[in-house]
Amino acid sequence: MFNKILIANRGEVSCRIIKTARKMGILTVAIYSDADENSLHVKMADEAVYIGASPSKESYLQGERIIQAALNVQADAIHPGYGFLSENSDFATLCSKNKITFIGPSPSAIQAMGSKSAAKRIMQQAKVPLIAGYHGSNQDPAHLKAQAEKIGYPVLLKAAAGGGGKGLRQVWNSDEFTDALTAAKRESLSSFNDDLMLVEKYLTQPRHIEIQIFCDHHGNGVFLFERDCSIQRRHQKIVEEAPATGISEKLRKNMGEAALKAAQAIDYVGAGTVEFLLDTDDQFYFMEMNTRLQVEHPITEMITGQDLVAWQLRVANNEVLPLTQNQLRIHGHAIEARIYAEDPSNDFLPETGSLSLLQPPLASKYVRLDTGVCQGDEVSVYYDPMIAKLIVWDESRDSALQRITKALTEYHIQGVVTNIHFLHRLTSSQEFKSAAIDTNFIQRNESILFLEMPEKPTVLYPLAVLFLLLDTLQSQPIRQESQDRYSPWSQATSWRNNAEHSKIMILIANQLTTEVHVKYTQHNMRQRYILTIAGNTYTCYGTLANRQLKATINGHKTTTTVASDDNQHVMFYGGYSLYFNEQPIDLGEVSPTNTNDNFLAPMNGTIVTLFVKPGEPVNQGQTLVVMEAMKMVHNIKAPQAGIVKEFYCTAGDLVDDGTQLLSFVATEN
Repeated sequence: MFNKILIANRGEVSCRIIKTARKMGILTVAIYSDADENSLHVKMADEAVYIGASPSKESYLQGERIIQAALNVQADAIHPGYGFLSENSDFATLCSKNKITFIGPSPSAIQAMGSKSAAKRIMQQAKVPLIAGYHGSNQDPAHLKAQAEKIGYPVLLKAAAGGGGKGLRQVWNSDEFTDALTAAKRESLSSFNDDLMLVEKYLTQPRHIEIQIFCDHHGNGVFLFERDCSIQRRHQKIVEEAPATGISEKLRKNMGEAALKAAQAIDYVGAGTVEFLLDTDDQFYFMEMNTRLQVEHPITEMITGQDLVAWQLRVANNEVLPLTQNQLRIHGHAIEARIYAEDPSNDFLPETGSLSLLQPPLASKYVRLDTGVCQGDEVSVYYDPMIAKLIVWDESRDSALQRITKALTEYHIQGVVTNIHFLHRLTSSQEFKSAAIDTNFIQRNESILFLEMPEKPTVLYPLAVLFLLLDTLQSQPIRQESQDRYSPWSQATSWRNNAEHSKIMILIANQLTTEVHVKYTQHNMRQRYILTIAGNTYTCYGTLANRQLKATINGHKTTTTVASDDNQHVMFYGGYSLYFNEQPIDLGEVSPTNTNDNFLAPMNGTIVTLFVKPGEPVNQGQTLVVMEAMKMVHNIKAPQAGIVKEFYCTAGDLVDDGTQLLSFVATEN
C-alpha cells in the first residue's frame, strides 16, 4: 500500500480522503492557495504545500506545479478528488511520466469520456442506449439548427466538453435557437475553453439516475447500484438519494449491466459513474460518464456499508476489488442534501462571507456530515460555495426523510445566506415524500418551495422580542442594591411599585416592521412580559445563555438558538429562520435612497465581458455585462430600451455584491 499520497484538491473532498487515508495508515499531503492557508483540509493533513494564488487557474489547476510538489514530498500517489484536475487526461499523463500513481482511470479512458460527442459515438458502438441527437463535428449554426428541426423540439444544447450545467440550454422552438446557441457557446468557451456543441432530444419529465461502477486492473467490474440525482437547480444536483424509488430489480440490473458495458468499452479502471436519463416508460438513455469519484458517493457508502475511497486506494495499488457483484447488497435508504451559501429566492445566486456561526446537527450512525469548513471560515468568491453535505440513513425512505428534515432544522449557520430552509421545505413537501420526482421538480413546485415562510409559526415574533428584552437586561449593570439581575431594583426599565410599566418596541423581522406593546410584570420576584403583537397577546418569560433561549410562551416551553452579528440577530426555530433587530422608537422614518440607476452586482464576482459601448443604444433584454463567480455565469440585461451612459467597471475587475456597475438612461417613448 502507498506510504504517502498528495491530494490535488481542497475543501470537503480533501477532508473526506484524509479521513480514509488516516484509517489505512497512509500519510497525506494537502495543497493550498492563498485563500486556503488556514483551511480545514490543510489542518487535517500530515503535510501541506503552498501551490499558488487564490484563483484556481493560478493554483489548483497548475498541474506541473502540483506534480513537482508531489515529487518534493516523495508522495507515491496523487488523489485528484473531484473537480479541478480530476478528469484531466494531461494531468493523469503527467503523473505517469513522473512515476506517480494517479488514483483514477487511465488517461485514455478519461479522454474517451471527456468529450460528450466522442463518448456518444463510443457508447453507440458498445450498444449502450442513446437518446436521439446530433454529435457531429459540423458546428455551423445553420446546420445545428437544421439538426434540431430534424430531431424535433424541445431540444437540449450541450457543451461537448461540459459538466456541472455549464454550456447547457433548453430550446423549445426555432425562434429561440440562435440566441440559446450563442449563449451556450459563450458559456462553454468561458468554462472549458471549448465551444463544440451537441444537440439532443429534450425529455420533458426525465429522472437523472446514475450507476456507481468500479473496475480493477484484473478484469473485474461491479456496479454498486444507483442514485437518483433528479433534484437540481441550474442543472446542478442539490438532493440525491439511494436507492432510487420505483426501480424494479430487473431495471436496476439492466442499468447496472449497461453501465459496466460502457466502462468495459474504454478499458476503465477505478471508480466511475455512468449517468442515465430515465423516461416515464422506464426506457433509459446514456447521458455521460464521470471518470472520478462523485460528490454524492456517501449515499452509496451508506446503503452498501463500503468505503469507496478505500476501494479507490486499493484498486490504484493493483489490488483486486474487495467484493464481487453477488456479495454486494442494498441495506436501507440514504439521502444527501448539499448545503450551499446561496440565495434560493434570488435565483440561487452564490453568497460570500464569514461563517460567524456554524452549528451542524450531531453526527451519529444515522447522520453524517462531510465538510471542509469550520466556524469563522470565509466562503470566498474563488471556489464553489458548497459548505457541506448532510447525509442521513435509515432502514426505509420514510424514516430517512424524517431524519433529513429533522437534521436540517438543527443546522444553524450565520454570516451568509444558505439554502438550508429551502432544502427543508423541499424534503418535507408532500410531492417529495410521494416521490413525484423528475429533473423539473423545483420549477414544477415553485409555488410551494419558494414561499418565504410558509405557515410561519406564530411563536417566532414573541420569541424574538423576548430575546431582545433578555439581551438588553443582560447588558445592564447590576445595581449595588441587589445582586439579582431579575429583581426590579436592579433594572433600568423605569419600574415603579404598584404601577404598570409598559413600552413600545419596533421589531424589524425579515425586513418587515412590526409595532410591539410590552408590559412588564413580576411573579415571584421574576420578570415576566406581556406582549401584544398584531392584536395577539403573549405572556412570556425565560432565560438566555450561550446563544440558547429557553422560553415559555403562553405556558408552552421551548428552546431555540439565536446568533448575533453587529446588532443583527437570527433565530433558528423549527426549520425556519428569522432575521431581526430592534429599531429605536425615536429614530423616525428613514427616507429611501433616491437613485435612477439600479444596475447593481448581484453577487461578489469577476466582470467577464462588457457587451456594449457607452452611448450605444440597446434593446430591452439585451445583455450589457457578464459576471462570473463560483462556477456561475450571470448576465446583467437592459430592463428596457435605452442607452448606457457609463460603465463603472472593466473586464477582469473583481466587484462586491451591490456595486453599481453602470449608468443607464431609458429611451423615452
